[in-house]
Formats: sequence, C-alpha cells, structure tokens
Amino acid sequence: MVASLVIGIIFLVLGLGLRYWINRRKFYRRSDTGAEGFSSYEKSVFIKFIERVGKWIAYALIIFGLLSLWVYSREKKEKQQQNVEIQKPN
Repeated sequence: MVASLVIGIIFLVLGLGLRYWINRRKFYRRSDTGAEGFSSYEKSVFIKFIERVGKWIAYALIIFGLLSLWVYSREKKEKQQQNVEIQKPN
C-alpha cells in the first residue's frame, strides 16, 4: 500500500522535474528576438528530437505517478471501509 504512494510521488516529481529542465533549457537557448540558437543544423534536429522524446517520457512519468497515487487512495479507502465493517455490531 505504501509502495504505491512512494512510487507515485517519485514518478510525479521526476516527470515534473524533467519537464521543467527541458523547458528551462529551451528558454535559455532563445535570443532576444525569440529565435533558438544552435551551432549547426544537425545539432538543432538532434536536440529538438531528444527534447520531444523527453517530454513524452515526462508525460508518461506524470501519468504513471498520478495513477499510482490514485491506486493508493483507493486502497486506503477500501481498507477504511473494511475496518468500519469489522467494527459494526451485528
């Protein structure tokens, strides 16, 4: 039960951190006119591809983290309902 909470928090933080890091790199790569600066065309294509893949990985981590937190809340709710049923007198 606690494992899904820990996994959910870790994956959520990793996903959000990855999104932040990619967006921060993109922001600081821009010039005053708003154009991104690369030293070569190949580097531009490669970095943009890696960032796109990284964003999809970040989305997957965030979704998996949220699902793990949802599973934890469902398990906790079911356990509370079982405790209530056990304590009820017949």
